[in-house]
Amino acid sequence: MHTIGIIGFGGMGEWHGKQLLTIPDEFKLAAVHDINPARNEHARQLGLTAYETLEEIFADQSIESVILAVPNNFHKELSISALKAGKHVICEKPVMMNTADLEAVLAVSKETGKAFSVHQNRRWDRDYLIVKKLLDEGTIGQPFYIESRVQGSKGIPGDWRCEKIAGGGMLFDWGVHLIDQMLQLVDSPVVDVYAHLLSVKFPGVDDNFKLTLRFANNVSALVEVDTYTFINLPRWHVSGTSGTAQVDDFACHGKVAKANTLSVHWDEGIVYTEAGPTRTMAPRAKESIEELPLPLVTSDAKDYYRQFAAAVLRGTPLPVTDQQMLRVMKVIDAAFESEARHQSIAVNI
Repeated sequence: MHTIGIIGFGGMGEWHGKQLLTIPDEFKLAAVHDINPARNEHARQLGLTAYETLEEIFADQSIESVILAVPNNFHKELSISALKAGKHVICEKPVMMNTADLEAVLAVSKETGKAFSVHQNRRWDRDYLIVKKLLDEGTIGQPFYIESRVQGSKGIPGDWRCEKIAGGGMLFDWGVHLIDQMLQLVDSPVVDVYAHLLSVKFPGVDDNFKLTLRFANNVSALVEVDTYTFINLPRWHVSGTSGTAQVDDFACHGKVAKANTLSVHWDEGIVYTEAGPTRTMAPRAKESIEELPLPLVTSDAKDYYRQFAAAVLRGTPLPVTDQQMLRVMKVIDAAFESEARHQSIAVNI
């Protein structure tokens, strides 16, 4: 059984606690700590031990690992403190505010011999796993364009996510998940990053953004996050050399359309369609297209904790490795640089 403490018992910290309490045979939630006394009292009402100070939770020798669920600008300081206190660390995303901070923390992890990883729970989302399965099995051939979107209409919650100094904005919030997913889907270095960050309703932070990634294998990807959109586009739209896949939403509605034949008959002369006279966009013959349902996948987000514990106890790979964390942070650094310079940034990530 692996013993864990939680630092920061707000919404995400409590979510971690509830997850761990559902697997009591594998994990023990030993204690929590929050700077807000009301949250500590709330934890006690849930039957948990709550410490009033960081020093208490760090001094508890029964706690092997800690989860950091605090605003982004505290990740570096608390990660280093926890590692030096002899704790393995699971840090909420984004793992750090920039690559240099992450490299500093990874150096302390190596120095102390304590494991450090980031909680990329969206690797267990069914919509993502469906796309991964389709690409792994070659259902639509070789992908050449992948679109990944998350869209809402309520803006940003009125908390630290609205504050630039706290690491607010959507690139650090949802963007870090979508970038991580994309880097897992495309097995090739990123060679070009172009970002357009917008502040539509919340000055000072990006509440909407579009990010284009070009990979060395000629796959192009679009990552988009909107918080003020009232007609949503599909969660995923993937174009391949022999078909197209679309996942409409997190409920995983959607379909796959495949070409039965890669060659098509072109009518002579202009074709008259709803789009007017055109040859290029004339519809393909219906019998040349096969429509398939999306594949079924199952997942358990609690596997993240299990893989982390296995890494600590048996030396297996961490659920999110150092190199994977660094790649995501380097893409984010390049995205901020692209926005600042209003141009694409050549990289090798």
